[in-house]
Amino acid sequence: MTARTDTLTKEKLIKRLAEATDKPIPLCGDIVDRILTEMKESLRNGNDILISGFGKFLVMEKHTRKGRNPQTKAAMELASRKVVTFRTSSKLREYLNEE
Repeated sequence: MTARTDTLTKEKLIKRLAEATDKPIPLCGDIVDRILTEMKESLRNGNDILISGFGKFLVMEKHTRKGRNPQTKAAMELASRKVVTFRTSSKLREYLNEE
């Protein structure tokens, strides 16, 4: 496994979008914020997000289950919750594995 090099942050994404489109950074920031807000709202409502050629974000329900406090070893019940998982598209998988 190779070491990670650099993380694409929201700030870097906005700068790259501004450079690629010759649009002002504040406008690109608003666009990125709006896209992320739409994605968060969709996930919050239990809807999956499919981005063709990239992948699918899925909302999964984790049911209540028994667990253990790692510090005290005491038994406890973990509440049900929603989690988001990501499945890559075959195109992205192929792109990542190109030599």
